[in-house]
Amino acid sequence: MMTAALPHPDPEALAALAGPDLSHALHERVADAFALCRELHPRLPRPGVWLDLRGRSAGQAHFGRGGLRFNPVLYAENRVDFLVEVVPHEMAHWLVYHLKDGRRARPHGREWQTVMRRLFGLEPRTTHRFDVERASPSPYRYACRCREHGFTPHRHALASGGRIYRCRHCAHTLVYLGSKVSEMDG
Repeated sequence: MMTAALPHPDPEALAALAGPDLSHALHERVADAFALCRELHPRLPRPGVWLDLRGRSAGQAHFGRGGLRFNPVLYAENRVDFLVEVVPHEMAHWLVYHLKDGRRARPHGREWQTVMRRLFGLEPRTTHRFDVERASPSPYRYACRCREHGFTPHRHALASGGRIYRCRHCAHTLVYLGSKVSEMDG
C-alpha cells in the first residue's frame, strides 16, 4: 500500500469553505504539489492556475497556456477527492512535460505513472469517478439497443447535420429521442 506524499485535507474544514476561500485551498494544494515536484526538478517552472475548465474533465495541464486548469463545478462537489487525486494528477503531467524528453512522453505513460507512484504516493488513475451531470449537462437524449446516451448541444448539432454515432458497447447507431430541456420546460 502506498502512502500519499501530500497531507490529506480536512473534510470538515473544506466543507465550510466557499468562494475565494475554496479557490485559495486549491491554489495552496497546487503550491504544495509544486514544492514536492521542485525537490525532484529544481528548475521546474511554476504553473499558472485557473478554475475555468468546463465539461467532464476535472483538470488539464495546459502547456500552451502555461499552467493547470481545473473544473470549478467538479471541485466544489468533490473537494477532498479533487485535492487528493486531481491536483497531483495534473501536476504529474506538468512535471513530466518539463523533464528531458518529456514532450515525447505519452500522457499517461510510464513516466507519468512513475511520478504518481513514487513522488505522490498515489495509484496512477487516468480518469476520475465524479458525477459530471451538473458540470457537463447533456440535454439531448439518444439511444441504442443497450442504453440511453446524453449529447451536448455541440454533439447534437453534429448528429443533426448528418454525423452518425454508434454505441461503443453494442455498436448500434444512436437514435435521437428528444431533449431533457423540453421535458423540463413542458
